[in-house]
Amino acid sequence: MAIPANDAFSLGLAHDQPRRSSSRSRTPSLPRRSSTPPTNISMTGAKRVHKRRASAMRDSQHSSASMGSLSDAPTIDELVEEVDAQIVCGEAKMQSHARNGSASNNSRNKKQLEKKDNKIDFEIPRKALHSSIGFLTLYLWTSDGSRDHVVMALSSALAVLVPVDILRLRYPSFERAFEKCVGIFMRDSEKQKSNGVIWYMLGVNTVLVTLPLDIAVVSVLILSWADTAASTFGRLYGQYTPRLPARSPILGLPLAPRKSLAGFIAAAITGAAVAVGFWSHLARLREQRPELSWTWEGGVGEAFADSDSKTLSGWTGIATIGIATGLVTAVAEALDLGSIDDNLSLPIITGGCLWGLFKVLGWLGGVFC
Repeated sequence: MAIPANDAFSLGLAHDQPRRSSSRSRTPSLPRRSSTPPTNISMTGAKRVHKRRASAMRDSQHSSASMGSLSDAPTIDELVEEVDAQIVCGEAKMQSHARNGSASNNSRNKKQLEKKDNKIDFEIPRKALHSSIGFLTLYLWTSDGSRDHVVMALSSALAVLVPVDILRLRYPSFERAFEKCVGIFMRDSEKQKSNGVIWYMLGVNTVLVTLPLDIAVVSVLILSWADTAASTFGRLYGQYTPRLPARSPILGLPLAPRKSLAGFIAAAITGAAVAVGFWSHLARLREQRPELSWTWEGGVGEAFADSDSKTLSGWTGIATIGIATGLVTAVAEALDLGSIDDNLSLPIITGGCLWGLFKVLGWLGGVFC
């Protein structure tokens, strides 16, 4: 018996995979027998369809995301605004750092000023002792004190202080005990070298032994008061005036650049005032006074004058002496002589220059009078 064509087609499809239609609408499939369902084949086809749909969805999402990213890309104006904002932010940070730096610098400057003020206060007892020697010298002059007695007293003090200073520099325990007693009168720089009091006494003794008495007294007064004035005004007002040059503009003398013009001017004024005040008023207060180097009435003394004429007496003579002494004092105080202490060099230089000044004035009087 021959099988109809339709039946043969339906029987052949019973064990085959169902065909997929390319169109969206599926044609109704023929009824299948439930005895042998193609379970594995239908499951595999479903998985393949699911994978294709998932990949299509991912592709669509990726394309939409790329299109969205292109649509969300910033414009040129937005980029310029962002760069400007970053520049403004950077400038604000730099200004804040600058303000913080200036504040720290101001605090550091305040601390330095406080240290300077403390140093000036610490110098008060030292300078008080330094200046008191001048008043003691004036008392000895007006009370007819003996030069020999003063030299003997200073020499005795040196005989004690020099060994003590040697022990201080060699033995730390002795140094600590010494500084507890008189450390307030010492600078920090003097704690590792010889005491300035020793050089002070050596300078005073040198001028008392080698120079005329009135010149020696003026040299000690300049050491006592001009050095104190230069140090005090230099510390107080030196920051407002320029520093001294390394060399003097005229003779090329070595000067200390650490010293200021304020201290230089203070030393010059004090030295001139000491010379004018002493030879115009204080010199005549001594009853048993020796022969003076200059007097108001007679001018330059006989020890320096080559004639009996009155050489540079009165206002002319005292003005000349005052100006010359002021310049010599300022230069001698500002000299940089290395390791030589100014307590030794200042009285010797000023005393020697005054002696030379009177020699020159006496010679000029003999030439022109």
